[in-house]
Amino acid sequence: MEEARMTIKKWAEQDRPREKLLLKGKAALSEAELVAILIGSGNKDQTAVELAQQLLNHCGNNLNTLAKLSIKDLQKFRGIGEAKAISIISALEIGRRRKNSDPDQKIKIHSSQDAFDFIHGDLIDLDHEEFWIILLKRNNEVILKQQVSRGGVSGTVVDSKIIFKKALEETASGLILVHNHPSGSLRASKEDTALTKKIKEAGRSLDINLLDHLIIANNSFYSFADENSL
Repeated sequence: MEEARMTIKKWAEQDRPREKLLLKGKAALSEAELVAILIGSGNKDQTAVELAQQLLNHCGNNLNTLAKLSIKDLQKFRGIGEAKAISIISALEIGRRRKNSDPDQKIKIHSSQDAFDFIHGDLIDLDHEEFWIILLKRNNEVILKQQVSRGGVSGTVVDSKIIFKKALEETASGLILVHNHPSGSLRASKEDTALTKKIKEAGRSLDINLLDHLIIANNSFYSFADENSL
């Protein structure tokens, strides 16, 4: 008779993810072991680590790809129910927010790359289109970033009154428009170009300078300012 496979509880203590973290520290754990801690248990045929490895293999061992999976996507893996799927998504979202959070640092934006680095984490994992604004002081220090519209896969409706209402409330001097293309295309549509011109003209009369409009797709971006399209 084939020998029964070992569960994590029967492994050597130093090989169990939780115990390994306690003994050796978090840096000693592989990504599969960290995910295994999140899901807690595997299924009848796989340990939690093996299930985590299967999940990561499906995503090309890329955490950014894993972060794009929905609860329903994760539940397709045997042994991952709604609660475990929520744990995985929550942990990845906390990591994304931490990466973008530094309360002690005053962030200034001087280029399209600065703007992209500041906001791309909010947009790269989305399967729908969102429109955001970044408001700046006169010295280019960031006041805030805020979502102003959310749509479907192919577009979102943007109300310029909402944009300038927030800009006036914050006494912003500068404004950067940002939206994503879930399709992966960086090409600006006619609607994107028309909206950019409309916002620029309206901002001029309010002494709020439109500094750029970024289109983000995956880990790349198109800048209206860099392309002299403002």
